[in-house]
Amino acid sequence: MPNVLKTEKKIAVIAALCEGMAIRQVERMTGVFRDTVMNLGVRVGQGCAHIMDEKMRNLECRNIQVDEIWGFVQKKKGNIKATDDPRQVGDAWTFCAIDADTKLVPSYKVGKRDSVTAKAFMNDLAGRLKNRVQLSSDALAAYVDAVEESFGADVDYGQIVKAYERDESNTPERRYSPAKLVKVYTEVITGDPLPPFISTSYIERFNGTTRHHVKRLARLTLAFSKKLENFEAAVSLNFAYYNFVRTHRTLKCTPAMAAGVERSFWTVADLVEMTT
Repeated sequence: MPNVLKTEKKIAVIAALCEGMAIRQVERMTGVFRDTVMNLGVRVGQGCAHIMDEKMRNLECRNIQVDEIWGFVQKKKGNIKATDDPRQVGDAWTFCAIDADTKLVPSYKVGKRDSVTAKAFMNDLAGRLKNRVQLSSDALAAYVDAVEESFGADVDYGQIVKAYERDESNTPERRYSPAKLVKVYTEVITGDPLPPFISTSYIERFNGTTRHHVKRLARLTLAFSKKLENFEAAVSLNFAYYNFVRTHRTLKCTPAMAAGVERSFWTVADLVEMTT
C-alpha cells in the first residue's frame, strides 16, 4: 500500500508519472511494485482533483479556449461488446479549458464526446469564472447548447471551423497522416467576440503537452487505463502538476502564479504531502 512507502519513494514515483512515464517504466526505475505505483497514483490524483476544485474559484480570466482530447479505457470503441458498460469502458474524452493569457487550466471533465459531458464541463467552467469572458472552441455541435445553458448571454463566444479534405486511398502511407486542411474560418455564436481572438491555438498546443505528460493519452501507446477512475486520476494529477508545479517557459512561473491563484512555486513533494 502507498502509506508504507518512504516519502522519498512516493515523490520519485509521482514525479515520474507527472513526466509521462508508464506504470511499468516507473516500476523498473524506482523498484516499487506496479500495483503500488498504481494505487499511489490514483490516491494522489484524486487528491489533486480536490485541490483543483478548491483552488479554481473566482478566476479573473478574459480569453478562454476549450477543446477535447481523445483517450480510451480498457478497450477502444470498436471492440466494445454488448455485455460491456459503455459508461465505464471505450472512448474517454477529456474536455479541458485554458486561459490564453496565463495558460491556467481552470476546468476539465472526463466523459464521452456528447452533449451530456459538454454541458457538465461548461457548467463547471462557468461556475469558476468571476467575470465575462471571450470563449473559443472548435465546431463541435454540443458546445452551442452547453454554452447557452451555462453562460446564457453573459459570454462572447465564437467558433473556429476547419474543413478537411478526405483521402479515400487508404494506403499504409496515409493511415496515420493528418487530413489535408482546406479551409479555416471563424463564426460568431453569442455576444461580440473579437475576431482575432477566436482561436484554439493555445489549447491545441496544450493538448500536445498533455499527451507528452500523460502516458495513457500518448499517440499509439501501449499504456492505457483499465478503470475509468484510474484514467480520471491520471488526468487530475497531470493538470495539478501543470498548474502548480511545472514552470511555464514563456511565463517564467507556474500558470497558477500568473493567474494569482498561488504566490509561490509548488513541488511534487507538496502534492504528495497534501494528498497522502
